[in-house]
Amino acid sequence: MRAGQADDLLRDLSLPLTRRGCLTHVEHLPEREGKRGTFPEWTDPRLVEHLAARGITAPWTHQEQAATLAHEGKHVVLSTATASGKSLAYLLPVLSAVGARELDHAAPRATALYLAPTKALAADQLTNITAMADGAGIRDARVAVYDGDTPTEQRRWIRRHGSVVLTNPDMLHFGILPGHEQWASFFRALRYVVIDECHSYRGVFGSHVSLVMRRLRRIAAAYRAEPTFVLASATTANPELSASRLVGEDVVAVTEDGSPRAGLTVGLWEPGTREAAIDGRPLGDDAGPPAAPDSPGRRRSEEPLRRSATSEAGALLAELVAADVQSLVFARSRRGAELVASGARRLLEQQAEQHGSGALADLAGRVKAYRGGYLASERRALEDDLRSGELRALASTNALELGIDIAGLDAVMIAGWPGTRASLWQQMGRAGRKQTGPGALALFVAREDPLDTYVVHHPETVFGAEVEAAVFDPANPYVMTPHLCAAASELAIKDGEEGIFGPTARELLTTLAARGVLRRRPTGWYWTLSESAHDLTDLRGSGGEPVRIVEAGSGALLGTVDAASAHTQVHDGAVYLHQGRSYVVDHLDVDQAVAMVHREDPLHSTHPQSQSTIRIRQADREVEWADGVRLCFGTVDVTDQVTGYQVRDVFTQAVLAQHPLDLPARTLTTKAVWWVVPKARTDAAGIPDEELPGALHAAEHAAISMLPLLATCDRWDIGGVSSAHHEDTGEPTIFVYDGAPGGAGFAERGADDAAAWLRSTADMIAECPCENGCPACVVSPKCGNGNEPLSKPRAEELLALLHP
Repeated sequence: MRAGQADDLLRDLSLPLTRRGCLTHVEHLPEREGKRGTFPEWTDPRLVEHLAARGITAPWTHQEQAATLAHEGKHVVLSTATASGKSLAYLLPVLSAVGARELDHAAPRATALYLAPTKALAADQLTNITAMADGAGIRDARVAVYDGDTPTEQRRWIRRHGSVVLTNPDMLHFGILPGHEQWASFFRALRYVVIDECHSYRGVFGSHVSLVMRRLRRIAAAYRAEPTFVLASATTANPELSASRLVGEDVVAVTEDGSPRAGLTVGLWEPGTREAAIDGRPLGDDAGPPAAPDSPGRRRSEEPLRRSATSEAGALLAELVAADVQSLVFARSRRGAELVASGARRLLEQQAEQHGSGALADLAGRVKAYRGGYLASERRALEDDLRSGELRALASTNALELGIDIAGLDAVMIAGWPGTRASLWQQMGRAGRKQTGPGALALFVAREDPLDTYVVHHPETVFGAEVEAAVFDPANPYVMTPHLCAAASELAIKDGEEGIFGPTARELLTTLAARGVLRRRPTGWYWTLSESAHDLTDLRGSGGEPVRIVEAGSGALLGTVDAASAHTQVHDGAVYLHQGRSYVVDHLDVDQAVAMVHREDPLHSTHPQSQSTIRIRQADREVEWADGVRLCFGTVDVTDQVTGYQVRDVFTQAVLAQHPLDLPARTLTTKAVWWVVPKARTDAAGIPDEELPGALHAAEHAAISMLPLLATCDRWDIGGVSSAHHEDTGEPTIFVYDGAPGGAGFAERGADDAAAWLRSTADMIAECPCENGCPACVVSPKCGNGNEPLSKPRAEELLALLHP
């Protein structure tokens, strides 16, 4: 669609939603013409001929530049926009090298390893690479996926004969590097390592992957191979620094995008408010005409209620589908994706019934959800149906953010801030992925969240602002230690060789040897224990074995959930959603990692509640901040336990019941930033003792919600605890901590930019029009204490004390 058509569509969407929605900003991103380069002379002529037959007579300039650098043996990262053709940039040198012996028998054998952060992306690239190799007639390009879903009988063939092997960091860690002897011929010929969507490797996961890359380089060197790394990334700040940190070698960045771009119209949308709530029943646009305000027995809430982003996205999606606009919605959670899809289907079914329209009824059946936890076959079928156009809409988690080829979508909707500007643009870039032709529509729908509200009213935080850099720390000792053990078990770490892991590796090796985990010999360090060293490391921080979700009556496996989320998502009594169908959890067996469920359509939802405590292990940094206030950064222990859950009405969200749970506590050792505020200062500021906990709690919530503006994280990557008298400091204290073992760099970034962080937090609270605090300022959607106590006015006074 052209920009004008997108504007018309936005207006059409707004008209019936004037009472419940508000378009706060519209931005037009113009079309851009492409810049052509030429195919390098070393390119396999069969590839040039095949691409010409597909209408590709020359690469874009960035493709040529990146491919040439890789061919010359220079590590390169290509950081350009979504749909800019990054795959061709690495396939030119890879397939040319793999097929070289067919043209010149004296050419050495070459293999390539392709790494994707998800199985879905690897499966998608398998189709793409196979089609290009087969179309060009490159017979030596034996392309195969090697991951957890690969049948055992195929694995031996791949190890012996595969020349382009696609996998993920997890399989490389658990299934390839430990048995590198079986891959000897592959490693001897290893010419290229492609790391796709490398911007997704951030936080602790990024730290783990960076150490897996160092182990990969070490194993390749043992087989006398020095592969060239080719990395593909969405637009990100300082890509060469992040890529160099990821692979442990200097990397050249190619950032000037030569591809054409179709026009894109971007709208920022804030769901509208309802007038009030009476006895838990919503009024206004969702509930029909209200009763008289002074009717006896009625209770009116003080603050207006706002429609949730999932409800708004579901309503907007239904209208887009009815207008024959193929659409994709990104939701923040698995549950959110299910709710958006089911909400859109329900509205379409209602319209079909009202108008007697079979076409609308058919469209309702062509709206689906997509998320992690589905079986692989289910995900592949959904991807195929979206490409073919059979599906008119898909509501997804960020599982579809990465480069899976789903070209030609008319509209993309993002329900809630995705965590970073880089992810926002990556998701928006899924609209109109065809490089030529009409433009498309992208719509950001704000949640009831301080950051979301800030963004829709401050478009400059999105448009014209630099995207974030990937934050991760390979030197994190909590991350490095198990990788040193894994490396020693793969191949003894020779004296002097440990430098590949960084300057702190030798000290950690010495410590491990002193503990008896490794054995020190004149030739180096050796793994001594009988158990697998690789089982010590959980790359994604999922907390252990995934929990299987099994239907009790049939024994069918519905899906999985990671161990870290199981206590909150599939506890006893939890309502679990799968493709719009509801199940209730009968029992979560923590030891067996299985949740038994039964089919049911309850008229309630479940919301876990938890308790957190925090203890200071060590303060690495402590500075006087403002008149006795201290800013600290260091190591803490966070103990969290799910203690029960609320049962809420699905329509009104009124709390119907509360049930206790008996689940084990989880302790996390991580990094935190904290402020210690002398009690004398809060007394002098006139903050009463009884309101101090609410002031601290509200300031903590607001600070957590605003940290993503400074660090590459979202509020779900970080946590917080506040106390009016913390046992370790003896004073009122606010903690914000990284939600990953050992830390991920987020709290440290907050400590480094504390002044800007506090200023934006104070501004956000001051700009919110509510009087006593609301979901747009200090009420948190993830609070384990039910957002009690909270005091917005006192939080403003407290934050004033923290200004340096």
